[in-house]
Amino acid sequence: MSDERPVLSLVVPVYNEEDNLQPLAVAVRKAIEPMDVSYELILTDDGSKDGSWEIMKALAARDSRIRVQKFACNRGETAASEAGMRAARGRYIVTIDADLQNDPNDLPKFLDALQTHDVVCGTRVAVRGQGDNFIKVTSSRIANWVRNKLSEENISDAGCTYRAFKRECVDKVKLYRGMHRFLPTLFKMEGYTVTEIPVTNNPRLAGESKYGVWNRLFKSFHDLLAVRWMKKRVLDYKIAERVN
Repeated sequence: MSDERPVLSLVVPVYNEEDNLQPLAVAVRKAIEPMDVSYELILTDDGSKDGSWEIMKALAARDSRIRVQKFACNRGETAASEAGMRAARGRYIVTIDADLQNDPNDLPKFLDALQTHDVVCGTRVAVRGQGDNFIKVTSSRIANWVRNKLSEENISDAGCTYRAFKRECVDKVKLYRGMHRFLPTLFKMEGYTVTEIPVTNNPRLAGESKYGVWNRLFKSFHDLLAVRWMKKRVLDYKIAERVN
């Protein structure tokens, strides 16, 4: 492995995505190579019960830009995302789903926005409905409204985990179970600048979605209350003057 750090680190949590992994690797390569930037694709298997791990190892054996790791057992999307972020070596980190609903062709827009902001969040609002059914769209919109209301935020699409940020942002943030949904707020609390860009929302290529009404509306409610508590109690001060 080269000691030179890549420009981009794409972090992908994986759970039972055996049919999507090969197309994902191809789509990422085709999207990034015209950009003429170096990259790595970091796949973290969150205790998959299908053949995902074997496919991940085969992909890594064929392409040194693909790095893979596996949990001993299922620990959830936040844990898999954090493990990938901690392993990332790139100047910029991108979190992207394995099912190709997040389109790698949007990566140039993320990289452009990172020249003026620390964190860039994808928002599917402008093209909503291309890849989701009515129940998923409705539950996502309601969940987004509730998250923004209780956390006093204005993120257009808080449920979209297609995001990019400078790697130093990760150093100051400690994640807990379920907190991947609130990364933009956690980054803001550390003083980083956050912006949004519209992204494509493709239909799921294969497999089944891991999220439904229960996940979107109810399961994250306790996490939301925790973020609200943290936000109201964050230390906020500036040194006006210092001697010696």
